[in-house]
Amino acid sequence: MAGPWWSRCRNWSTNFTSASVFETLRRVSGRSAALTEVAFPGRASWTSRPRSEAQPMTNLKILNFTSSLNRLKPRLLGPTLQPCCCRTIHSDAQVQDPFTLAQKDLTSLYDDIKKELFVSKEELKFLCDYYFDGKGKAIRPMIVVLMARALNIHSNRAGDLLPGQRAIAMISEMIHTASLVHDDVIDGSDKRRGKGTIHEVWGERKAILAGDFILSAASLALARIGNITVVKVLSQVIEDLVRGEFMQLGSKENENERFKHYLEKTFKKTASLIANSCKAVSILVNPDPDVHEIAFQFGKNVGIAFQLVDDVLDFTSGASQLGKPSAADLKLGLATGPVLFACQQFPELHAMIMRRFSSDGDVDRAWKYVLQSDGVEQTSFLARHYGQEAIRHVRMLRPSPERDALIRLTEMVLTRDK
Repeated sequence: MAGPWWSRCRNWSTNFTSASVFETLRRVSGRSAALTEVAFPGRASWTSRPRSEAQPMTNLKILNFTSSLNRLKPRLLGPTLQPCCCRTIHSDAQVQDPFTLAQKDLTSLYDDIKKELFVSKEELKFLCDYYFDGKGKAIRPMIVVLMARALNIHSNRAGDLLPGQRAIAMISEMIHTASLVHDDVIDGSDKRRGKGTIHEVWGERKAILAGDFILSAASLALARIGNITVVKVLSQVIEDLVRGEFMQLGSKENENERFKHYLEKTFKKTASLIANSCKAVSILVNPDPDVHEIAFQFGKNVGIAFQLVDDVLDFTSGASQLGKPSAADLKLGLATGPVLFACQQFPELHAMIMRRFSSDGDVDRAWKYVLQSDGVEQTSFLARHYGQEAIRHVRMLRPSPERDALIRLTEMVLTRDK
C-alpha cells in the first residue's frame, strides 16, 4: 500500500501560513466576495448549514480570477504571514510518516470490508472483492483514521479509535470503491488500478449490481453505528456523488459559469466523501459544532486539492504512472482546470468544450493548447491554495502526532506524481 506514491513524495516545509487565505485574497483583490466564491466555492454553501441557508455563488470570469492569482503569488510564496490562530503551533523535529502512523488501523481494513461483503454466491463475492485487494492507496480511510485520532486527543480522550470511527473509515472506502465501479461503467473505462475494470471483465450489468451491493453493505455498516446524525451526514455523500455525476455529464454554455460548475462538481464527486467522513468521526467524539466544522473544512479542502492535482497529472503523467491512459478526461469530453485556464489564452477551446471534444482532432489540439498555456501551472497553484486552507483548519486542533501527520499528508497530496 505504501508504494511509489509515498516514496517519491518530496519534502516540503510544513511552515504554511496560519493566516486565512481568504483574508489574504481580500487584501489583494478589491473584488473579494466574488473571488472568494470562485476560488474557494462553498465558503457559504458547502458548510454544515442547511441547504436553504446556502448563499448563491457569484459568477466571475476566469480571466479576473487568473490575474488575481498572479497578483497573489508573491504574497503566498514569499515570507510567512503572522499567524492569526490563537492555538499553539506544534512542530516536531521530524513528523511521522502518515502511512506508518495509520498502518496499525488500516492493516485489517480490507479483510473487514470483505467480511461485510460476504455472500454465498461465489461470483458476486469475487466481483465485490475485486478492488479490495489491499493494493489501493487507501487515502480516504487513512485521512479518516488520522483525523479521528487527532480529534480524540483534541477532545481530551485517549487517541485510540472508537469502534464507530473505525467503521466510518471502512465505510468511506466502500462508498468510494462503489462509486468507481459505477463511474467506470458510465465512462466506458477499461483499466482501473492497473487492471481490467469490473464491467470490462464481467459486463456492465454485473458491474452495476456489484456497485449497488457494495453500497448496500456500506449502508448496513453505517446503520450499526447507531448515530442518526452520522447517518444523515454520510447519506449526504451518496446524494452528492449522484449530483456530481449529473453535473459532469453536462456543459455550461456560459463561459463565466464553467469554473464555478467545475469546482462544485469536484466537491460533490471527490471532496464530499472526505469532508463528511471527517465530520462524522468528529460527531462521535465531540459535541462542539466548531470542531465538526474544522474537520469538515479540512476534508473539503484537501479533497478538492487532491482532485485538482489529479487533473494536472492527466496532462503531465503517462499511463504507466497513473494506471490509466493520459488525457483521459479530454477523451471523455471533460474540461478540467487546466483546460478552463487555457481558454484565456486560446479562445478556440470554447467551441471544443461545448462539443465535448468530439470532433476529429479536438483532443490532440486541446492537449497542445493546454501545454502551451499556463493552465497546468495555474491549476497547480490553485491546488496549493486549497492545501493551505486545509492545513490552516487542521492546525486549529490541539497538537498531536496525528494532527501533524495530516499536515504532512496534505503536502504529499500536493506533490504526488501518480
